[in-house]
Amino acid sequence: MATITPTKENATIKIDKKPFLSRYSKTQLSGFVTLCVFSVLLIFPLLWMVSTSLKAPHEVMSLSMKFIPEKILWSNYVDIFEKYPVWNYMWNTGFLTFMNIAGKLISCTLVAYGFAKYNAPGKNVLFVILLSTMMIPWAVTMVPLFILFKEIGWYNTFLPLWVPSFFGDAFSIFLLRQFIMGIPKELEEAAKIDGAGVLRILWSVVLPNLKPALAVVAIFSFFHTWNDFLGPLIFLTDPAKATLQLGIQSLRTQFNVEWQYMMALSVISIIPCLIVFFIGQKKIVEGITLSGIK
Repeated sequence: MATITPTKENATIKIDKKPFLSRYSKTQLSGFVTLCVFSVLLIFPLLWMVSTSLKAPHEVMSLSMKFIPEKILWSNYVDIFEKYPVWNYMWNTGFLTFMNIAGKLISCTLVAYGFAKYNAPGKNVLFVILLSTMMIPWAVTMVPLFILFKEIGWYNTFLPLWVPSFFGDAFSIFLLRQFIMGIPKELEEAAKIDGAGVLRILWSVVLPNLKPALAVVAIFSFFHTWNDFLGPLIFLTDPAKATLQLGIQSLRTQFNVEWQYMMALSVISIIPCLIVFFIGQKKIVEGITLSGIK
């Protein structure tokens, strides 16, 4: 029977009595301090926006630049809902966001599955052409799209803002294709043996394994649509169809700007983005990592 004889090495426990800061090198400490400084600089505009939304009009225009208001006016958030159609802005924005997410998830999944699992003449050429569309800036296609949608009668409607999402998105298709290519073929072959068709395989085998990538597509689509300003500005003229971003812009009048209300509405528009980001940040990392994108 083996025995362990106590020695000085395993019988004594060394305690590091060095000060906390001395345990790290000067390079690590300087890097940590630099990150803290830049973090404060980056978050300061957001904090100043929240501070301004809680100020009285005379404090907003004051030259004293006080960060904490003399009197915190939570009533600014109540007043903005009474004076402006904020609920209408949120409904319009939510509708467009939902339709864009649904359109991209449906169309991009079908196209990505075809590129990943089926062979056809010229498939790689078509995929390269698809990826090349990512290099075309929005400013190049903005005027042609405006003329096209106006000629077919879609001007001043929501259709130009959500119908294109049902025709796919190059980046989302690329992301989903890379993820689907990593799914073992044995799973699909087993489903085929059981008599499953293409759509059944896609629904029961591929989609359950595709959740991280689908979450990334949905989150990116949410951020893009929720914060979109240029699209609604170009295609919408009816104030009743305005989105949150147009609503914020509408607070800038020719003679007066109610900064406290503008900042309050900006804070309201940011809150859903913060919630989605903190809930889905792990999904973003997981989906991009597992898809093989570096």
